[in-house]
Amino acid sequence: MAIAPERLVGSDLMDIYRKVESGERLNHEDGLLLYRTPNLTGVGYLANIVRERRHGAKTYYVRNQHINYTNICNKFCKFCSFYAKKGGPAPYEMDMAEVKRRLDWHKDIPITEVHMVGGINPRLKYDYYLDLVRLVAQSRPEGVHVKAFTAVEIVQIAQMGKVTIEQALRDLMDAGLDSLPGGGIEILSDRVHQELFGKKLNGEEWKEVARISAKLGLPQYATMLYGHIETDEERVDHLIQIRELQDETAHFLTMTPLSFHPEATELENISQPTADTDLRNIAVSRLLLDNFDHIKSFWIMNTVPVTQMALWYGADDADGLVHEYEITYKDGEFGNKSQALTHENMVRMIEEVGRIPVERDSFYNEIVREEPVAAGRTLKPLTVV
Repeated sequence: MAIAPERLVGSDLMDIYRKVESGERLNHEDGLLLYRTPNLTGVGYLANIVRERRHGAKTYYVRNQHINYTNICNKFCKFCSFYAKKGGPAPYEMDMAEVKRRLDWHKDIPITEVHMVGGINPRLKYDYYLDLVRLVAQSRPEGVHVKAFTAVEIVQIAQMGKVTIEQALRDLMDAGLDSLPGGGIEILSDRVHQELFGKKLNGEEWKEVARISAKLGLPQYATMLYGHIETDEERVDHLIQIRELQDETAHFLTMTPLSFHPEATELENISQPTADTDLRNIAVSRLLLDNFDHIKSFWIMNTVPVTQMALWYGADDADGLVHEYEITYKDGEFGNKSQALTHENMVRMIEEVGRIPVERDSFYNEIVREEPVAAGRTLKPLTVV
């Protein structure tokens, strides 16, 4: 006997349920209700309908490496623990030898994507960025996807080269750049921009970089930083603005809601993120962004257990193995920043919750390797190393 939808989602979400069932686009009021209803399970149920309609039980992951080439930055964002400051991380900028050394650390791993972002360091010259991309692109003769530089970095690069944003992107693409990561705007709110990161691009400037990227055929990823001073209205507005931009450009590959961690920032008084907040933002992103194929749960910020739950709350992507992620410091410490899952444990993380792990490349093409994991195998304990 089928369970009545109202029992599954609750009476307050039935109008949204009908829209989801019919494929109708949700509006701003729907988004606010999804954020404010106490029925998180109902929100997750709705998001899972969309997730399974698109991807079934498949959950994607990528073998990737992160390189944060400098932490020197002149933007002084209040939410950031990464940039060099008194009482915080010591300043650094990697030369090409150091970048190559880090790339060589993982030559034994069949990495398909290198993700590079850094601070806005006015000492770095235009050629530095071109050499950086060339080095990464050449690091693996078999090929690697270079995903690098937020919109804020792109503007800085163009300024250092005294060229237009379009020319800077063309030069970077010629050097081997394959896509732009999300980030750089955090949340599309003029109020939050002025309060927390006023020295960075504003929303319209960020969108202009995205439009130029789309014009050149350069794919981009999207993000939303939540859990700081933003309101529910600003979250919904951000998602709808991103949706409208995707309607216009169709060049975004994935949305990754990013959980704010206040440790070692100027916002340390803000409470730690909760599983409720993480799951709700993933689910609402899945429901509002009807023109995005993929929603990612970034396990380093959300934790492994929450990411496992998120695979039933709208997320179809568990990100990747990741190495040396330095943007969010664990417990405010500035020492060892190695954060990675083994391939075996990534597979286990996904399978433990009844999903099907699928390795992908950066464009979501499935990768099949000759390393099957036998049924009934015994895996190591699921830990982050």
